[in-house]
Amino acid sequence: MATRCLYLVRHGSADPFGRLTDIGYQQAGLVGERLAGLPVDAVWHSMLPRAAASAQEIARHLPGVPVAEAAELIDHVPYLPDADEMPQAWAGFFDGFEEAEAEAGRRTAEALVARFARAPERTGPDVREVLVTHAYPIAWLVRDALGAPPTRWLGLDSANTGLTVIEYRAGLSPTLVMFNDMSHLPGDLRWTGFRAAARP
Repeated sequence: MATRCLYLVRHGSADPFGRLTDIGYQQAGLVGERLAGLPVDAVWHSMLPRAAASAQEIARHLPGVPVAEAAELIDHVPYLPDADEMPQAWAGFFDGFEEAEAEAGRRTAEALVARFARAPERTGPDVREVLVTHAYPIAWLVRDALGAPPTRWLGLDSANTGLTVIEYRAGLSPTLVMFNDMSHLPGDLRWTGFRAAARP
């Protein structure tokens, strides 16, 4: 039975203007080294510079693997909870977020799942893709794989170049293999882009 394996990577550490920092390049190179032995079919990335640069750095370790932009990987809010759904800890976080923005986020989230979160043809070849994206789309794909309620994407955070792996097979529930794994990074490069209070 054919398997689709998604290797989800949050972009490397970036500056306030969204450009990859020296640390971000190091992080992306290290996750690239980690993925180098795998038969990867494609590297996809969002159009934002921090994701595009991370993807190119990762691809240096995957010679011959095509690298392309995927609009569905853009940083977006996939689901805006109603007031009665909003966890107390998130109260006020989305104040000022307009309905048009929320609707655009919902459409992007639906397109993301439709394009990437599905099994290949049962008798076809395995598919292995690296998706270089942002914390919110990763959280949404994890929530979708687990069949959790829409609000459960909240709080599923990823550190810079944290690796999440999800497998899809026809007729079976998705398998979350790992989430936010940073074992490819030395200690001083871990947990960037993550809440300081939550770092171990």
